[in-house]
Amino acid sequence: SRLGILIVRHLKRLERVILGYLEVSDGPEEKARLGILETLQCTIEHAWPRMPCRLPVLLKALLRLLWDVHTERGPTPEPVRAALLHRATQCLILLDHCSQGQVKVLLEGVYSSCQETRVRECLRKVQEST
Repeated sequence: SRLGILIVRHLKRLERVILGYLEVSDGPEEKARLGILETLQCTIEHAWPRMPCRLPVLLKALLRLLWDVHTERGPTPEPVRAALLHRATQCLILLDHCSQGQVKVLLEGVYSSCQETRVRECLRKVQEST
């Protein structure tokens, strides 16, 4: 957040780091994933004009994270799972706002074909955001 809009100078490298952290579980407390979701949220807020071109990659990574957190049967406590799902949903909502509703359009097919209640709930929150 200290860099503000100057973060765009580092977006390419930062995107690789974010994607790497989102892919791998780091234990029951998931501190790294929670931290990187906070970083992504802050990055989207500050560099929003540059986010639409990164939308396909970030959307795919966030959807994969939602699915992984939902289906994972490891030792992660329920409050941590809920926090991960909430932060990923918040990132999707921010991406939708900075891309003028593209995320909602892209998620329509995913929502209609998804059978998992928790994932559908996250997608519904994105669809209903204004």
